[in-house]
Formats: sequence, structure tokens, C-alpha cells
Amino acid sequence: MSHPDWHQVLHWANQGNPRPPARVEHSDQEWRAILTPEQYRITREKGTERPHSSAMCSLFEPGRYHCVCCDTPLFDAGNKFESHSGWPSFTRPLQEGVVAYHQDRSHGMHRIEVTCQVCDAHLGHVFPDGPPPSGLRYCINAVALNRAD
Repeated sequence: MSHPDWHQVLHWANQGNPRPPARVEHSDQEWRAILTPEQYRITREKGTERPHSSAMCSLFEPGRYHCVCCDTPLFDAGNKFESHSGWPSFTRPLQEGVVAYHQDRSHGMHRIEVTCQVCDAHLGHVFPDGPPPSGLRYCINAVALNRAD
């Protein structure tokens, strides 16, 4: 798989995302039963956790980061970097199709939202100011992730 660059991210956000590897769907009531109130607020209501509120920002041990809602593997620790943004940051998703891209014009800004393509959980945003080779910074809410070895 070739990893996306900013132009590919914009294409997907404007023209449609690659197919997901699977789909997980639950009713709102089921999501509320599965998730903690904070996980629900972040992932189902498109919330944002406070910057620097998670120890996950400075955690760089090998492992994978899964969606807290559906357990889909999304990111690898080998692609994690210290962005000093206050949120865990990655240069790319684990594979094409697990992350979806959407135009986000909320709060008077124009950003690209990233969601879990399998269950539609809000993860965070992607920006074109990351390190090489992708130049991308996936700025992800730690509450939206579970770390697995």
C-alpha cells in the first residue's frame, strides 16, 4: 500500500473514501452502554479532549493503537511522533481504508476530520505539517484509542 499524502487526503475528503475492511454499527443506546461517557462524547459526538490530558502523548513503546469503539487496528507506534500538540500524533494510518476523511468547517475553521471508517468514530484531524515522508500529522484524541501490544 502506498501511504497517503496531503493531496490524496484532500481527494478522499472531497470525492469519497476507500472502502472499509468491515463495518460495525450500533444504535446510540448501544454505544452509550459500550463506552464511558468521555469516550462517547469524543467518538460519537465529535468532542475533543483537553490537550496534554493523556499520558499516551509521551508513550512510544512498540504496539498498535485500536479504535476504542470497534477495536479496529488504526495506527502503529512506529509511526507515532512527538508533535508537541498535546494529542498523540501519527504520520499515517496502519492501512488504507481504516481511516476516513471528511471536510470539517466547524468552529470557524477548515480542517480535515478523521474517523474510524469501520464504525464512524470521531478520532481527530489530519494536518499537512507532519514529518517526512508523508508530511502528515494525524492528531488523534487519546480517548478514542486503545493501545495493544
